[in-house]
Amino acid sequence: MIAPRFDQDAAHEDITGTNDGETAAIRHRAGWISDAHLGTRGANSGALLQFLRENDFDVLYVVGDLIDIWSLRRTRYWPQEHNDVIQKILRKARKGTRVIYIPGNHDELVAGFCGTYGNIEIRPNAIHRMVTGTRLLVIHGHELDTVVQNVRWLAFAGDIGYQFLLSLNPLINFFRRRFGLGYWSLSAYAKQRVKDAVSFIGKFEEAVAHYASRYQVSAVLCGHIHRAGIRDFGNITYYNCGDWVESCTALVERYDGTIARLDYPPFETDVSKVAAEHRFVDAAISR
Repeated sequence: MIAPRFDQDAAHEDITGTNDGETAAIRHRAGWISDAHLGTRGANSGALLQFLRENDFDVLYVVGDLIDIWSLRRTRYWPQEHNDVIQKILRKARKGTRVIYIPGNHDELVAGFCGTYGNIEIRPNAIHRMVTGTRLLVIHGHELDTVVQNVRWLAFAGDIGYQFLLSLNPLINFFRRRFGLGYWSLSAYAKQRVKDAVSFIGKFEEAVAHYASRYQVSAVLCGHIHRAGIRDFGNITYYNCGDWVESCTALVERYDGTIARLDYPPFETDVSKVAAEHRFVDAAISR
């Protein structure tokens, strides 16, 4: 199969129309977002909303954990901006975007409603055929997380600890901004520094790639671990579209076969000022 190309210089071509009367939007053949965790204070809903305003898609994959039902069971938190994200996705579906929602572990209740609702489909997984002909398996990824699947109480306890670290990020970054420093995530730093967490991420990526081989595909895309990346594991290319809690990333497929990662600044005081500065990084190599 032909590998999709990656072109940084052409990243901002093919501007189409206007998006809900706001700004011109870049149209892509497909887009993937994951782990927005709406309903939590750690959700970067402003950055996600800006991404949805600036980009349109033939098909948009919501790869799980859009709404954090685990957190909403513990405490009620749902600001207007979180509602705006949901409305934006629904509006795209009404205007012709095919939205495929693949529930994760934090929104697993949605899995009980698998089916087609207009332009919105809820599925446990999906196969996306890229413009190059490559078959790409799309899953959330919690299926390969042994803690989530086998030790549920530990997964819930770990989530509480993770949410606590996330809750410290705004305070830390308030003082960092006062000293002219950029955004920094305590939760992401802790995850990167803990040896067991690093080992888990590496094993998880390899396990996802191995799992994909049973579907006779050449690539697999997931979310779940809040770490965007593109890796090769033998004949399988592994993609992770990241999250909208710490890194604010998404993956897109352009009409020329280019696969790219889009980065948006987390917790900007005025996202519109830096919207044009999001970057396309990470070449994707599918076989």
